[in-house]
Amino acid sequence: MKITRSSGNVFADIGFDAAEAETLAVKSDLITVVARAIRQRNLTQSEAARICGTEQGTLSKVLRGRLTSVTIDRLARWLLALGWNVKITTAPHKKGPTRSKRGELTVVSP
Repeated sequence: MKITRSSGNVFADIGFDAAEAETLAVKSDLITVVARAIRQRNLTQSEAARICGTEQGTLSKVLRGRLTSVTIDRLARWLLALGWNVKITTAPHKKGPTRSKRGELTVVSP
């Protein structure tokens, strides 16, 4: 059996280009935090949707992994509404900013 080592990003592994794979991974990580916030507050999807200012059906789709139904900005606003802090930190890439090297977008969550 041939085993292929993961790149660390499942979306890159299944063929998305680097930028799209990175965006999808960040959305996925943020959705995980949204789900955790809802669980920790013992909210129903309807209650959480009301707090987030969206429809229950939209929240349900997102929580089930419909990544195209939501933006990173919208996920950040949902987290704020659910009482979580969202911190955006910028820094040059480890090797310094260059014309040929993309920076990284990541989610760090407790």
